[in-house]
Parts: sequence; C-alpha cells; structure tokens
Amino acid sequence: MKYQIASLKKLEDEGKEVSKLPFSIRILLENVLRNHDNFAITDEHLDTLIYWNPAGTDKEIPFKPARVLMQDFTGVPAVVDMASIRAEVIRKGGDGSKINPAIPVDLVIDHSVQVDYFGTDYSYHNNVALEYERNAERYELLKWGQQALDNFTVVPPGMGICHQVNLEYLAKGVIARDGWAFPDTLVGTDSHTPMVNGIGVIAWGVGGIEAEAAMLGQPIYFTCPQVIGLKLTGKIPPGCTATDMVLTITKLLRDYGVVGKFVEVFGDALDQLSVTDRATISNMSPEFGCTVTYFPIDGQTLEYMRRTNRSAEQIELVEEYCKENLLWRTGKEEIVYSDVLELDLDTLEPTVSGPKRPQDKILVKDLSPQFSFLLEKEYRRNYLPIKNRQEQAWLSEGGSGSEFTYEDQHVASGVEVETEDIRSVRIKIKNKEYVLSDGSIVIAAITSCTNTSNPAVMVGAGLVARKAVAKGLRTKSWVKTSLAPGSKVVTEYLHRANLLEDLEALRFHTVGYGCTSCIGNSGPLPPHIAEAVDKGDLVVASVLSGNRNFEARVHPQVKMNFLMSPMLVVAYALVGRVDVDLLNEPLDYDPNGNPVYLHDIWPTQQEILDTINACLRVEDFKKVYDVIFDGGEDWKQLIAPQGKNFSWNTHSTYVQEAPFFKDISSEPQPTADIRDARVLLYLGDSVTTDHISPAGSFKPESTAGQYLLSKEVAFKDFNSYGSRRGNHEVMMRGTFANVRIRNKITTKEGGYTTYFPTSETLSVYDAAMKYQMDNTSLVILAGKEYGSGSSRDWAAKGTNLLGVKAVIAESFERIHRSNLVGMGVIPMEFPEGENAESLGLDGTETFDITGISTDLIPHKLLEVKAIKANGQIISFQAKARFDSAIEIEYYRHGGILQYVLRGFLKPAV
Repeated sequence: MKYQIASLKKLEDEGKEVSKLPFSIRILLENVLRNHDNFAITDEHLDTLIYWNPAGTDKEIPFKPARVLMQDFTGVPAVVDMASIRAEVIRKGGDGSKINPAIPVDLVIDHSVQVDYFGTDYSYHNNVALEYERNAERYELLKWGQQALDNFTVVPPGMGICHQVNLEYLAKGVIARDGWAFPDTLVGTDSHTPMVNGIGVIAWGVGGIEAEAAMLGQPIYFTCPQVIGLKLTGKIPPGCTATDMVLTITKLLRDYGVVGKFVEVFGDALDQLSVTDRATISNMSPEFGCTVTYFPIDGQTLEYMRRTNRSAEQIELVEEYCKENLLWRTGKEEIVYSDVLELDLDTLEPTVSGPKRPQDKILVKDLSPQFSFLLEKEYRRNYLPIKNRQEQAWLSEGGSGSEFTYEDQHVASGVEVETEDIRSVRIKIKNKEYVLSDGSIVIAAITSCTNTSNPAVMVGAGLVARKAVAKGLRTKSWVKTSLAPGSKVVTEYLHRANLLEDLEALRFHTVGYGCTSCIGNSGPLPPHIAEAVDKGDLVVASVLSGNRNFEARVHPQVKMNFLMSPMLVVAYALVGRVDVDLLNEPLDYDPNGNPVYLHDIWPTQQEILDTINACLRVEDFKKVYDVIFDGGEDWKQLIAPQGKNFSWNTHSTYVQEAPFFKDISSEPQPTADIRDARVLLYLGDSVTTDHISPAGSFKPESTAGQYLLSKEVAFKDFNSYGSRRGNHEVMMRGTFANVRIRNKITTKEGGYTTYFPTSETLSVYDAAMKYQMDNTSLVILAGKEYGSGSSRDWAAKGTNLLGVKAVIAESFERIHRSNLVGMGVIPMEFPEGENAESLGLDGTETFDITGISTDLIPHKLLEVKAIKANGQIISFQAKARFDSAIEIEYYRHGGILQYVLRGFLKPAV
C-alpha cells in the first residue's frame, strides 16, 4: 500500500542538513512539517527545527502527538474533566457528544492494585477482589468512558502496567492513518512514558491537564530543546545488570544537568543493547530530569518487534519508512549534539540508589558504611557494627534491645527503646521470634515497569531464587515480599522456565499486575511489624526494583528506600538487612552451617540468555494481547452508567463533577496583580509532587481522613489519595499533606502551616480555607527542582483550589511548571543565584507582585515586594515562567482546559 509522507529526505535534497540533526529533532521536524497550517504551526516553527541551534534557543515549537497514553490515577481525573466539560456544554445548550478525544487515547488501569495479601498462592486473587471492592465507582466511570467517548479505549485491571503494555503492544514505531505514514509519537499522563523511547518512539510525560488539551486537538508548545548525546561503549560486565547501568546513568545525567533537555543515545554499545535494556534506560528519563532519552530505530528494534508478535506488514512499514525518511540508525551518523557525555559500560559495578532519590547512587559494596553514615547524619543514631548479623548482640540476655510480645492482635507489654545507639525491638509472635532494628528490610518488591519489562533481570531474579532454594536459604520472616509483573507475558515465560515456583518458594508470589510498591501501593505492613516500627521508632528499609523512592512514597512507615535490580531484591530479602557487605559477607548459612555467598547463587549471563531463549515465545504475546481489552469476569460484570452525559452520584466519595468549569463565563476576567498575599508554605530543595500531592495511604486524623469519616467511610475503606483523584474534596485536603514535608514557617512536620492572622498552627487545608474566607491570596516559596517526580496534575489542581496564586522557586521541574500554568498559577523564579533565604525572607511577610496586569510576555520580570511586620520592604524581580505566548493565553483564561472549553462554547453563547 502507498502512503503519503512528510519527506525529510526532500528537505535534505534541497540543501537542508537534516542528516546532521539528532534523530529526535528530525521527528519533531516531521511533525511540524506534516501539521503545518501557517496558523497554529508556522514557517517560523519549521525554520526553528530545520536550523536547530545546538546551543539552545528560547523559541517555542508545537507538537501534535499521534496518540495519548494514560494510567488510571491520572486518567480518572482526566475522564472526570471530560465528563465535566460535557456537562457544562450541555448546561449551556451545546452538544456534549462533540466533546471527544481528537486523537486515540489508551487508558491502562494499573495503579490501583494494592499489596494487601502477599507470600501465598491466594495473594493475587484476594488483591484483585479488594481492588474491585475499593474502586468500583472509579471503574464505572472508566467503563462509561469506554462506551461514551469516541477514540478512547480502556485496558481493564489486571492486564499489566501501561508502559510495558505500550512497549510490548500499543507502540507501532510508524503509524499508518488516513493515507499517511508518520512516526509513532505520544504523550502520557505518567512521567515514565519515555520508556517507549527505547523502541524508537518519541514520547514523554505530561500532566493530565496538558494531555487533555492534546486530546482535544491543541498542539503542545514547548521551548525547542537542546539535545545531549549519550555515547555508550563497551558491554555490561558479568555480575552487573541493566539496572546497574541505568542507576549509573541516572547519577551521570543528574550531575550534568539535563532538566528540560532531550537525551539521545548513540555509540557502539547500541549494536548489542537490546530494546528491553534500552527501555530500562528510557524509563528513568524523569529521574534524569530530561524530557526524553531516545534510541533511534535500527535492527535491534525490528528484532524486538518480531519477538513481540508485531505483524510482518507493520515491521516492513517501519523499516521501509525509516530508511526512506532519514530515521534509520546505521551507527555511522555524524550528528551535531548540544554536548556529549560518555559511559563505558565495562566500568559498571553492582549498584543501588537511595534512600530518598533515584540519583543517589551507592555501590553495593559501599551500602553498609553509607547506611551507618546516613543513620548518624539523619537520625543522630550511632551505628554499632554487628559481627554476626544473624545472631545480633542485643538478643542475648541483658542486651540493650527492647522487647514486646505480639499475639492475637494484642501487645502484652510496653516497648522501651534505646536512645543512644541503633534501635531494636524484639518480636515474639506465635512460634517465631526475631529482632527488628534500624536497617531491617520490611519490604522487598519486584515491581515497576522499569525492570519487569526486561526478561534478562526477571529471569535473572528467578535463577537467583532457584539457586538460593537449592542452597537451603529462605527470605527473612519480617520481610514483606511481592512480585508484580508488568504484563502477563512475564508470568507466561517465568512459568515455562519453572522459575515461578522458585520465586514462590521464597514468598515472591504474584500479587497483581500493576505498579504496586513503586507508586505507594505497598499495602499495610503486618500488624506486629507495623507496631514494632512505630513504638520502636525504627529506621527500616525497603528494597524494590522500581524507579521512585521519594520520602513516604513506598510506605509511610519506611524511612529508607533503595532501588535495585530484581536480582538484588531477592538477595537482600534473603539477608533481611541493608547494612551488609553483600559482595563479601555471607547472605546466610545453609542448614549444615556452611556460609552461602552472593556469588554462589548469582547466575551467569549465559545462563540467563539460554533460559530466555528457551522460555520466551512469540505466541505468549499473541495469547496475552489478543484479549487485552476484554478484562476478567469482574470487569465484564461491572455495570456502568450509559449515555453521553455521565450521571453524577452526589454521594460518591470517589467521583465528583470537577469545580473548574461550572458556570464558566464566556470571556475570561482581565489578569490582575497580586496584593497582600501571605505565604502558605516555605519549602526547601527537591520538593517532589509526592510532597505536594501524595498518592499513598492516609490516616483517620488527617484532614482527608476526617472528611471521609464525616461521610461515614470506614478507615479500612479509605484506599489511597491516588485512587480518590476523581473527588476534589479529598484531593484538596491531601494537597501538601505528605507526612514528611517540611514547612519552614512551622515547627510541625507534615502538612501543617502557620495561619498568620492568629499565629495558629493549622493543617495546610484548614489555613487555606481561612485565608479564602479573608479573601487573602497565597504564595509558596521554594528552592531548587520544585515539583520533581511524577506528572501529577493534582499537585497543580490542589495548589489552585487552595488559593495559591504564585509559586516562587529557584527552579522547577518541567512537567509541574507546565501544570501550574495549566491551572492558572504563576510559576516564578528567584533572580539567578538568589533564593528566599539569601534575600532575607522568612515567610512571615506579605507579598505584592506587580507586572501581571499589563504587557505580560514570556519570561517577563515581575516586581515583588515583601513587606515585613516592622514595615521593612524587600524588593526583587522574579521571572514569570511563562515559556510561550500560548501559555499566557492559558493563564489569562484561568487554565488550559478553560481555554479549550471557551472555544467549544463560542457558537452556543
């Protein structure tokens, strides 16, 4: 079949040096060339890309993705917004059925399964049952969308993680549509959307707000990026994995600084680097801080497509199109990059990252001394080396450890803890007795799309388990173990290799097909473990094969979280502690008293490769993905509302009509300066979207918990913040409610602030509501990398609903900055080299911000006056981080969706 193309080769023939452009810039160029209309997409946009400046530019370019990918945490509020926009159009006499995605949208329900049950053969069944019980109202909304919205598909629960499903099935490489062939591109409402860069697809994470605008036909505008070339040479050495490689790259790129940039990978190593290894790297793009980490299409790409059951016709189209249109990697390119970084893979060593950030790389050999350093630095506890960690000194009679007995849900005796040295608690439960202490591992999770899409590390984990079982080893009793594959294909090949039974022998039973621990759905710790941690004030750890380990994300009781390969997760679960020299100390002793070391159970690369070749089959992908949209019986029996207009249940605590669009005016109000604003929070560096809008569980005494209790929702049915993103009442109360957030204008850790008119310490939500009653505008002061982490639209939506008009920070992460603009909040940057502290601000001031009401342009310097109680005025200029003219229009309308909605309403008004 013949297709039209937007020809890059023709531009090259006309003398434009397209072949010297990075592949990622070529794809953006093709996108602009194909969608050029000389209105929204102009000749200037074309020239910006044809004559791309490696040194960078402040010129904006448009991007119209071919499709959108969503997961349910971010997808539910997006569908709520779509339904709410429809409702407002209908109220104003318009045709709500015209509100549909303009491009295909795939929503994968993968963020809601929680690890309540683990370590048993019934874990998966019981977790799925609980998932449906907790989330029926949300799923009814999504099933409504499946039938009511055009261009919208839903992958039901229990089928896989959106990024792995995207990599293995949804991604086409090249799309044929309406007589045209063009590169497969997308944006996703999850920050790890770049994972599909590994198969040659340009994609990145955006907030749900920006994604909805793309769904409704709006181009995404952003500053034309620099492209950093990452040259990889050598091979991954024996004893190392793709995870060690990606954690090393994370550190390398974070140290260099690639926020807002593209990264493109080249070098001899790509000739052997599989797509799944590439995808492991691309997945971590948000941890690097970059927008994409792109791998051009080549022979490895086609081989992966064959192994994952793409059709021969599709593979032929990809190869022919890419070779014809200058998008095929030969390895002989002479590309000009903004800069080049190099990594020799031969230099890799076993690596973990933690305990709070993915870029905090620690070599496995250094984890024990690093733990001791962190324990002293962060928690003021002296670490006592333990000669034999299997028979710890405090177990002996007269030792300094404290003790309690846990039986039948009752604590028989109180707990006393050490106050000087490492803390420990002795636990007796039924026929077991052990000690939990600082450094104990309480969660070991093989989870997350980062690694579960890679057969090398998943098969490797199974082989580690097999060898450990053969040596007579078992995981420690206090470790909550879990296996959450990214797709059912993983289960197919692990089962065929007989590795599932080895993992299950170590209690790594499948608990669900979703993000689980990486998104904060670790589920509760066993009651006796949870009580020991709380009463002993223990600094316990998790080990997980994920991509996120921010404070309180994995579990609110777990203070240290370490990312690592699935193989190392199994190994550390055998030891039960992080303060070990895993490379040189015994993992444990076999039943005959002989030491077993890591090298005794570590498979060779050839063993892993042979096993993969024997167990991974093309028919597995066909079997799984032929029925991907069908779902299980629970989904088929779920009764959802019908019709084009969603029927809102006013009693629902999960789904409520969004407040942003009700009774919207036909024209926006004029922009206004900010006067007499108060500081709601004064925050430091590296405040993540988890700090701003946590996704995990919350307690009854929290503001959100009190709201649910008032609605007669029992604590056991609270679920998580992430699951309740369809209800703004919960999410407003959860904004800035992370238990580890540190607000400098109050001494109380967690989601608290000072209400200055009375000097009361209140929850952030309660204070914000009081300020709203006073008609007082609010600002936030912050440090570097404000809003890093997941592409969480409620971090911006909640900020807006609390009454915050501006966030003044040293720097912003890309997605959150965009989301703030998309919700009508001004992101502002302190002058270069300055911050709140250096300017003499303490957060008690009132703020006037002028320059908003007139002549607002991208990057305009706004005048800020901070007035102290004694009348002293601190004046400075802060840059308004509107990065394009269209973003000013979004702000003027109160947000990007309001801008789009007013466009729909114009004929009806």
